[in-house]
Amino acid sequence: MTPHTHDVVPRSHWAAPSGKPPLSSRLMRATWRGLPAKQHDVGWEPGLEVPAADGSLLRTDHYFPRTKGDFPTLLVRSPYGRGVPWSPLFGVLFAEQGFHVVLQSCRGTGGSGGRFDLWRNEAGDGQATVAWLRQQPWFTGTLGTLGPSYLGYVQWALALDPPPELKAMVVHVGLHDPHALFHSGGALLHENALAVGLGVKYQHQGMKPMVRATLRLQRRLREITSARPLRRAYESALGEVPWLDAAMTHPDADDPHWDGASVAAAAEQLAVPTCLVTGWHDALADQSFQQFDRLRRAGCESSLLVGPWTHTSAMQQGWPEVFAETLAWLRAHLCGDRAGLRPTPVRVHVGGEDAWRDLDDWPPATATTDWFPATEGTLSAQTPVESGPLATFRYDPDDPTPSVGGRLLSRAAGPRDNRKLEAREDVLTFTSAPLAESADVVGPVSARLRIATDTGHADVFVRLCDVDPQGRSLNICDGLMRLRTAGQTPSEVTVPMSSTAHRFAAGHRIRLQISGGAHPRYARSPGTGESSVEATHLQPVHLTVHSGTALTLPQGTP
Repeated sequence: MTPHTHDVVPRSHWAAPSGKPPLSSRLMRATWRGLPAKQHDVGWEPGLEVPAADGSLLRTDHYFPRTKGDFPTLLVRSPYGRGVPWSPLFGVLFAEQGFHVVLQSCRGTGGSGGRFDLWRNEAGDGQATVAWLRQQPWFTGTLGTLGPSYLGYVQWALALDPPPELKAMVVHVGLHDPHALFHSGGALLHENALAVGLGVKYQHQGMKPMVRATLRLQRRLREITSARPLRRAYESALGEVPWLDAAMTHPDADDPHWDGASVAAAAEQLAVPTCLVTGWHDALADQSFQQFDRLRRAGCESSLLVGPWTHTSAMQQGWPEVFAETLAWLRAHLCGDRAGLRPTPVRVHVGGEDAWRDLDDWPPATATTDWFPATEGTLSAQTPVESGPLATFRYDPDDPTPSVGGRLLSRAAGPRDNRKLEAREDVLTFTSAPLAESADVVGPVSARLRIATDTGHADVFVRLCDVDPQGRSLNICDGLMRLRTAGQTPSEVTVPMSSTAHRFAAGHRIRLQISGGAHPRYARSPGTGESSVEATHLQPVHLTVHSGTALTLPQGTP
């Protein structure tokens, strides 16, 4: 911990600027429904220059209530620009509710000086910004932070050494571990990596450059994700992005490249009340669950809201619920008004039931049930008597098994009908009989696989699906693991499939889906043991699933 200089300049009369928020922000604000009534008119002080840790100037906008009085301050730091949607989402809405809002572009973005370098400057620049706040006549010494995705990362970076003014944090669909953003189970999260490169490089430049780059990437996605080698193939759509190339080509979390990247440790000793918001189909959901666990172990006051959302829809369709949760938390810890807080630390949306459930902790302490696949393609909670191989399939990386929905950063994320995917010969399905009564699954899901490959190198992708009486198969959660097996001798691996809260209704069936990949969500395994990013040769692989494989489901509580 470094000592803080936190003398706040004595406040004098502050003459509020006369500017109104940008027209685009006011127009977007006017379209939102289901939000609390405005309490204050909003003023805007744009283009302030705040010294970064290295002296670069960080472009900063200040939103404030046009009402006499003292108000707490919210700090929002973003590499995605300061316009739509951040200006209306945070600047306008929270100033209306009685907060100063400081919206700042990270170093090297949105007109700020210096060079953007994924994760390396955020802790120092956050501290420098708080030092600047102490000199402002309207700053009361009470500070909160908020924001989604990378805007969550900068919060955790500041919380590594929290300034004494920091009294509350709200991390929406947040990031704390950049390595896990790009790599999972030993495989490159290729489609998400491209989305990150697109957003960070272009969104802060404005709507037109962002739209043009998005369309380029959509047109060339198949070409980019099928290139041999994959490395730098994205440049046809995104141009040169050195930090993206570095992230893609360093798959090992222990590589020195990632030293200092993770800010997970901030939660291990934090005393700042922290609210986490995520969705069951958020690409960063596991990062929220991990930080909530760390906060609880540290004894930090914390809350968790998990909705039926993806990474993007949480801040769109889910915004009324997310805004209400955020506002209640900030009012409780910055203004002393705890009336809006819910009685339990955790609230989750239960899919299939379409209802919210309040819990005392996450994950809840529940028993688990193993479901076992059989040779006939069935799935049963009865311990099998058979032994040996259950099924074999061939994975061809030249015709990779496609990805359908799931935890993506794009609009293609979320639950989708898997029937077309499951009709492929390279996808195995094991399905239960129709349930006589509803069954709740609440908590972490995993699959224990006994599996062999003929080349010793493959990926295995497993997915939990809900099959309705009409045969529609909707994905609930999933996971992938890169395998290193010893010839035809089966290896036992456990594949984490993240977490869920879902009710399988009576008459529905539980399905375990197994395949050799999900492309282009994950970069395909070349089947040779080479790096997916560098490989130029592809080798088809036969995978054999053996008896002893099991799907582990946490039993829900009503």
